[in-house]
Amino acid sequence: MVRRLLYILIVTFSISCTSVKTYNEQISVSHSIPDMHKDVDKAYKKLQKLHPKLYGYITKEKLDFKFDSLKKTIDKPLKTKEFYEKLAPVIAEVRQGHIGVNFPKLRLEKEKKEYLKKKKFEFNELDFEYIDEGLWLTNTRGQDSSIVGSQLLKVAGEEVTDIFKKQRKLIAADGYNETFYNRIIAHRFSGYLHKDRGFIDSLSVVMKKNDSVFTRVFRYIAKDSFQKKKVDTAKVKPIVLTKLERKELKSKRKKIHKENIKYGYSKKRKEYTRSFNFIGKDSSIAYMKIREFSGSYKEFFEESFTKLDSAKTKNLILDLRNNPGGSIAQITKLYSYLTPKEFKMVNESEVLTRGTLLKSMMSYNNPLFVKIIGGIFSPAFITYDLIKTHKKDGKLYYKLSFSKSKEPNPLRYDGKLYVIINGASFSASSILSANLKGSKRATIIGEETGGAYNGTVAGLFKYIKLPTSKVRIRIGLMQVDGPYKVTPDGYGVQPDVKILPKLEDRLNGKDTHVQWILNAIENN
Repeated sequence: MVRRLLYILIVTFSISCTSVKTYNEQISVSHSIPDMHKDVDKAYKKLQKLHPKLYGYITKEKLDFKFDSLKKTIDKPLKTKEFYEKLAPVIAEVRQGHIGVNFPKLRLEKEKKEYLKKKKFEFNELDFEYIDEGLWLTNTRGQDSSIVGSQLLKVAGEEVTDIFKKQRKLIAADGYNETFYNRIIAHRFSGYLHKDRGFIDSLSVVMKKNDSVFTRVFRYIAKDSFQKKKVDTAKVKPIVLTKLERKELKSKRKKIHKENIKYGYSKKRKEYTRSFNFIGKDSSIAYMKIREFSGSYKEFFEESFTKLDSAKTKNLILDLRNNPGGSIAQITKLYSYLTPKEFKMVNESEVLTRGTLLKSMMSYNNPLFVKIIGGIFSPAFITYDLIKTHKKDGKLYYKLSFSKSKEPNPLRYDGKLYVIINGASFSASSILSANLKGSKRATIIGEETGGAYNGTVAGLFKYIKLPTSKVRIRIGLMQVDGPYKVTPDGYGVQPDVKILPKLEDRLNGKDTHVQWILNAIENN
């Protein structure tokens, strides 16, 4: 064990001492054909060893054939990115949306990184949505809002449709789902573009608004340029506060900080992860928006459902659009407020190994101290994994605490429930939607979720790095699914009422889905 820890320390120190130039040279060279074949073999062996549902949507024979065919196409030396673009589409054939394939990027010199800390890339401040077979700019956090409502036609000379086609091949969706791709690519368009092109000083974009086609160049600009008015701090005299004023200011800041935690404030996006309010003239209709299941949540749910209980609210709208998932603990807590009966959120998870937790901790991307803790206390973690794991019908299962039966919350909401979903509703948000759909607790509005109804492979992850190309692969270790199942397998939660966003309504700030629900409530 001591030797292992020393080895980790030496390797980590060596990597940290590698210069940016040397590192960039290492990942920019072309790798030999035999070395690329070895990386392909290692990737497949790791998937076979770790992924519990590797052949859930594709037979072993077909996947064997695809990996063999991949090796045959590698008939010349490849750079890391070129190898990634060949490997990722084959791994995507596994059709498990939590599998991720990535490659190392070129590093920036220290001076450049320090310079960019004071800058913001204008293009990253834009939000996009895929509507009517096109990519539309729906919001900007910068100063220029005149471009909102524009359709993107070309980015850096490349057709937007071609960018979408390329990205679709590189990412995986759960099963045979089709709604996930366009929604998630649009939602994360800036990120995918940066991943594909790396660092760029400026970006030329051809847009169309109404009948006008124009070109806009986005650059790095100073962060304070997003403020409406610059303040010359040299001319501002310092304000001397009394003891009472300082106390009040401290109390105010503490209150804001507490609310930011409760509602999950994102400083980067200047919005809350969780929000709750009443719609209309009275409190008969409530609207809850959850952008992702992360952060501190207990106080928010308790506050929201206390308000619902006090107001005797009859209709609740739960908006899960573009929610990528997150904590199973959080959706379990939320479901306890929505169900009238005892429930089990998820089943025990199928795994391939008894050392699931320890394997996840020892992933290459974890901080050094996590690996040291994992190494020192490995006997304890192995014992814990053994206790949690048991065999049934020839398969290994991991006992999650959320697979135990739980009681409804005393503050549970018993009124009418509407849930809005779309193709970017994924992972934990899909599991929650599947339980609400399967138990017939809610009316589901929107389009098929990006996450599969019958579950997905996630929970804990093992991150591996291929030896030569340094391509990185994220592999889920647990099959996570709920008690409700549908046939055929491989599709998301289907809405009871299918509604797609309309461009005209979206650009005019009208929410088609919420409006349909309000009309339905009024008609009833």
